Amino acid sequence: MLASETLIDAALRYTRYGQRLLGAEPALRDELGAGLGQAFSRDEMLAFLAAQPIQDEASLKRALRALRKRVALRLMVRDLSGHADLGEVMTGITQLAEVAIQVALRHLDDWLQQTHGTPMGEESGIRQELIVVGMGKLGGGELNVSSDVDLIYLYPEAGETTGRSPLSNHEYFTRLGQKLSQALSEHTADGYVFRVDLRLRPYGDSGPLVSNFAMLEQYFLTQGREWERYAWVKGRALSGDEMGLMELVRPFVYRKYLDYGAFASMRELHAQIRREVTRRELADNIKLGPGGIREIEFIAQVFQLIRGGKEAGLQLRPTRATLDLIATRNLLPTTTVQALHSAYAFLRNLEHRLQYLEDAQTQTLPTQAADCELIAQAMGFADWGKFSAELDVHRTRVEAHFGEIFSTDTQATASDSPWLLEDGAAEALATLGYAEPARAAAQLANLKQSQRYLNLPANSRARFDALLPRIIVEAVHHGDSTETLTRMITLMETISRRESYLALLVEYPDTLTHVARVCGASPWAADYLTHHPILLDELLDTRTLMEKRDWPQLARGLREALGDSPDTERQMDTLRNFKHAQTFHLLAQDLEGVLPIETLSDELTALAQCILEEVLRIAWLSLSKKHCATPRFAVIGYGKLGGKELGYASDLDIIFLYDDPDPLAPETYARLAQRINSWLTTLTPAGTLYETDLRLRPDGAAGLLVSSVAAFDEYVKQKAWVWEHQALTRARFAAGDPVIGAHFEAIRREIICMPRAVSTLRQEVTTMRQKMHDAHINQSPLFDLKHDAGGIVDVEFLVQFLVLAYASNHPGLADNVGNLALLARAADYGLVDKGLADSARTAYRAFRTLQHRERMQGKVQARVDATGVARHVQNVQALWAALLGEC
Repeated sequence: MLASETLIDAALRYTRYGQRLLGAEPALRDELGAGLGQAFSRDEMLAFLAAQPIQDEASLKRALRALRKRVALRLMVRDLSGHADLGEVMTGITQLAEVAIQVALRHLDDWLQQTHGTPMGEESGIRQELIVVGMGKLGGGELNVSSDVDLIYLYPEAGETTGRSPLSNHEYFTRLGQKLSQALSEHTADGYVFRVDLRLRPYGDSGPLVSNFAMLEQYFLTQGREWERYAWVKGRALSGDEMGLMELVRPFVYRKYLDYGAFASMRELHAQIRREVTRRELADNIKLGPGGIREIEFIAQVFQLIRGGKEAGLQLRPTRATLDLIATRNLLPTTTVQALHSAYAFLRNLEHRLQYLEDAQTQTLPTQAADCELIAQAMGFADWGKFSAELDVHRTRVEAHFGEIFSTDTQATASDSPWLLEDGAAEALATLGYAEPARAAAQLANLKQSQRYLNLPANSRARFDALLPRIIVEAVHHGDSTETLTRMITLMETISRRESYLALLVEYPDTLTHVARVCGASPWAADYLTHHPILLDELLDTRTLMEKRDWPQLARGLREALGDSPDTERQMDTLRNFKHAQTFHLLAQDLEGVLPIETLSDELTALAQCILEEVLRIAWLSLSKKHCATPRFAVIGYGKLGGKELGYASDLDIIFLYDDPDPLAPETYARLAQRINSWLTTLTPAGTLYETDLRLRPDGAAGLLVSSVAAFDEYVKQKAWVWEHQALTRARFAAGDPVIGAHFEAIRREIICMPRAVSTLRQEVTTMRQKMHDAHINQSPLFDLKHDAGGIVDVEFLVQFLVLAYASNHPGLADNVGNLALLARAADYGLVDKGLADSARTAYRAFRTLQHRERMQGKVQARVDATGVARHVQNVQALWAALLGEC
């Protein structure tokens, strides 16, 4: 007890409010001392109220105020003595508010129903409840010790009560809301519980006290302002139908797209606050002043408003948790977030100590010298000077980070742009370095007169005009300047329909350098970016853009983003956006020359397998009728997927296998396979995932969509053609049950290692190659890298021949390690001349690199000048002649 008394006396030095409470009710001191060892929990609060004789509104008010005194005293003493951290203080006060509201509402609702009956919905016919929405710090679980509570009162639907003296639901809930506000905020002889602020409701002070869902939805659609989106980020139902409420709130707060227009909106709201701070001389206000709490909250919430619609994980309410997630997702540097965390804790602790003095809702530093010293000591400093120096450090850092994030210094103006000049544009462009200035000037003139530009809303056109000077300058430095400008203009015309993308480029103008690099390097890449402008977001942080992909971590993130909800449209778009983002990361690294073609193909294959795993999972979850909890099912990759040679636009050659004796298995897995194929190929606003080719399954297009492992085994051993055995050399398990994958691999190796008559095999392989050649006659003077004799297909056939002919004696050839490695192994086994093998390997690598380069230049058929590849062609033909006879 002595230790408790010492703690209490030491803490009371810093709270005149606490001194008054104990002076008025000395008996509270013993209660306080007995409970100091632990935080005031929700259960303890509920138990205290349950023990009170609550019989009417007066006794309810007494009980709530008695609880508030006890919670406040314990929190203040534990905090000021160093036994409670910031989290305990904020949680404790928030739980007090929640308990007070919920207990008061239960009693008041019961009493009101005794007179007027139960409010019922006129459409649903079910009981209606008042939804008390906690906004601001209450919604975020971050109340301070002398907070008011920002509340909004709602109810689901119109109707009438059932009692002897019926009321409309609106009148009933208006009376209930009034009584709840009085129970919390009325000053009685026992004090008050919380001041109640209802001004955040629709239409503010001029609006009705309560609104139903239909009224709220109409308000959001017609009247909702940007600052209200910001406010509703923290909105949380403390009673009633939270799910129904959030179905209305979520689309209002969080856009389906990346909403970079939030920067401008938040910047304007902050400017209004700054003007008010200046007018009212509030520079010493640690909440609203420069470098204050509000700026930290703005930083956290702007990323929520921008990304919350796309990344559901960011739909958080607590500021500190949001900052943690911002750091985890690399939206801000870790050092910045750490500085914001440190400042937030310092400022919130200071806020509490300012309020402990008199239980006043203040965030302003004291002016009296004695109070200054008390605050400094309560914050752990020897004097006001040392405390002020530390406070200045935190506020300066916050202000600097806020300025960096919301800076407008780099925004260009249209006045510098030659595209706006009536005359002399070509000369200005020539001076900048354009090789075809007249053509570039004509494009800009056409753009200026285009209906798409002229019909832009004023805000969008202003942003468009601000970006053009930088675009014109950037295009000069990347590739063919006029072509680069053309591609960038096409991109701008496309994204101008969505103001948020223009806002992104205005807020992050350095991104245009990366856009120009992409557009200048490759028309295919420029077209990809134009078709998927959401990828502009990936250009904001070039550090993460160039990082090696961590597929296990990315797979976990994708699964988290997809969740288990039945929202098919959202999940499809999430998958497609994930694929586009990862493809774009690889594309950026490809354009920088840091990914050899083999590595790029490996990464694209890993991406495809990651997506197949998730598509299989959610397709299974979406099946309404399943005979088991976990599918005994696998996806097998053939062709480029199986051989790890995928390109950016490759389709997927896949088959489906299962190993399940249940009589319902064939039907269940057939529906699963159909669902998987639909998820992969369906066109949504975000595009498709992959085109698929399912014809390599047993019996081809005429066969069943799925096969049991046993049926597949029988088919490939007894019915399959040689070309199907050739296809097996490049097949691998891609997704699903790894046990089935292992069974497939065992079957594959058994088939490949079967002894074969080499001469017969040679004849069948050459016959099949001739059929393919006849189907792809090249009548141009250029060399077709894939189909012409001595090209890519010839190398693939040579490897397949070597594998099928000799794997029976050299099982290492059955390993699916790629054409280059298999050629090297064949040479090591003495099956082919090492010099010929090495030359063919070099040719194959060169062909694939050239093929990739041609496709990046937007060419559908990869054809090149024959003289440039003549030596490689001759080397492949020499190997063909040595193994299979003349081409």
